[in-house]
Amino acid sequence: MSEFLQSIHCLGLVLGICTFLIIGIFHPIVIKCEYYFGVKCWWWFAVLGVAMCVVSYCISDPLWSTLAGVVGFSSFWTIREIFDQRERVRKGWFPANPKREGKE
Repeated sequence: MSEFLQSIHCLGLVLGICTFLIIGIFHPIVIKCEYYFGVKCWWWFAVLGVAMCVVSYCISDPLWSTLAGVVGFSSFWTIREIFDQRERVRKGWFPANPKREGKE
C-alpha cells in the first residue's frame, strides 16, 4: 500500500491525516479515562506505548510502521495528559466523577 501512496505522492498526506486523527482520538480518551478511572490508569498507556513502539520496529512497511509509532508516542503523551486532566478537573474546568470523589 505504501508503494502505491508513494507512487502517487500521497504517503505524507495520508500519514499527516492519520496522525491528526490519532491525536484527535486520544483527546476524548484522556477525558473519559480520567473521569472513570483517575490517574491510576496511566500504566495502560505506558504498556500500549511500549507495545506499539515494538510493533513499529518490527514492521517493514513505512505506512504501518509510522502509524504504529504515532500511536505509541501518542500513548506516552497521554500519560502526561492524564495527570494534567486531573489538574483541570481540580480547577473546575471539567466535571469530576462524583462516584470517585476522594478516592485518589
